[in-house]
Amino acid sequence: MPFNMFDKVDTTRRRVLNGLNRRYIYGRLPLLHTIIFLVEMAVTMRLAAKFNSYYAEKPVLTTMVTNAVLGGIADTVAQTITAFRARSSQRSSNSDSGIISIEIHDFDKEKPSQWGELGYTKSQPPPFDFERLTRFMAYGFFMAPIQFQWFGFLSRAFPITKVSATGPALKRVAVDQLIFAPFGLFCFFTFMTLAEGGGRRALVNKFRDVYLPTLKANFILWPAVQVLNFRVVPIQFQIPFVSTIGIAWTAYLSLTNSSGKSKAIFPSWNQYSG
Repeated sequence: MPFNMFDKVDTTRRRVLNGLNRRYIYGRLPLLHTIIFLVEMAVTMRLAAKFNSYYAEKPVLTTMVTNAVLGGIADTVAQTITAFRARSSQRSSNSDSGIISIEIHDFDKEKPSQWGELGYTKSQPPPFDFERLTRFMAYGFFMAPIQFQWFGFLSRAFPITKVSATGPALKRVAVDQLIFAPFGLFCFFTFMTLAEGGGRRALVNKFRDVYLPTLKANFILWPAVQVLNFRVVPIQFQIPFVSTIGIAWTAYLSLTNSSGKSKAIFPSWNQYSG
């Protein structure tokens, strides 16, 4: 009996998710992705309102939670972009109308071999990937203590004073980009590949295809961001500031990490993914 109850709960959950994954706002914006994004933004606003008090009591834990939430937002944005682009491509060949489009398939019939686990054909936009979201939130959560110690080291090694500010800030940026940026990307691709179930071969392929191009993209974006961060932002806000600016960057990493799918949907990203 308990197993039957759990089966029923799981079946109900899957049906609800299937239904939400098939609904689009104005026929293009995925409804489930939007709901998740709004929930994440509500949590972020709550954290922002209480950040100083939380940070004063438990700075490392506060940074970990903040990083996890912002990492989740970044991946949700990336998944939404993917679904939006795929939906737009589908609608260009199959013109649909209406504020909310719903596609219903008969799940009682045997699914053709080209159908996925949730009943989505390969030509349809992918459903929201909760496991991928969890991986990005976990990475942000566990990486935060390392970032916390690193930013503390930089502030001690290159103190910024009223007399000397620009020089130490530039030194911080140089050390951060030459040492921590390559290390951080190494940790990111290693964590994501292993968390996805990839082995040694997948890890080698990931570094061969995307590591160096992504590092080059990092050097284009982050030096300017970090100059502003180290020069102006108080130390307790430096990691949240980086994580907030990094929403777009992490979304890019999310797209790059899902290399095979992103290449099919985002041809413009191919220059960064080999």
